[in-house]
Amino acid sequence: PDYKAGCPSCSSIADGFNGIVVHLENHDVAFSAVSRASLAKLQAFKQRMGWTFPWASSNDGEFNRDFSVWFTEEEQRNGTIEYNFRREPPAPEPLAGKTVQEWRGNEGPAAQIAAMTGTDVPTYTRDRPGVSAFVLDDGVVYHTYSSYARGLDGLWGVYQWLDRAPLGRNEHG
Repeated sequence: PDYKAGCPSCSSIADGFNGIVVHLENHDVAFSAVSRASLAKLQAFKQRMGWTFPWASSNDGEFNRDFSVWFTEEEQRNGTIEYNFRREPPAPEPLAGKTVQEWRGNEGPAAQIAAMTGTDVPTYTRDRPGVSAFVLDDGVVYHTYSSYARGLDGLWGVYQWLDRAPLGRNEHG
């Protein structure tokens, strides 16, 4: 909800799974993307991108927090973020307006992507990618699987192609 534009990284992931819903349904699997923005904002972006998958808003709920893909500014400050099964160090003050190098102490694309979404690095990095699976068994929903960060690479269609290209992902670091 804090972004002025869609995240290019997350959009690329969504491009990779757009169009698979009918194939999943043929195997008795339901699919939905879930994001914290309002449903109206999600639907407008979905239309702009030409996506057809179901997309739900968790803006009024705790879904993203419950599955460790959204964090508060206080958690960033205190170093209590647990993402991808790791505890992150505290972010130095003040967070707002700082580049990733200034508040996290390392190089990375977060500052560039944050600028593309119209926000700062701390706000951008409070929302993270993740995938979870559930099963409905005898009226009870069970959480059966979650993966985060590079664990989503298998769903990110373009990476499967780049990993087989001569220069790979053309990344450094």
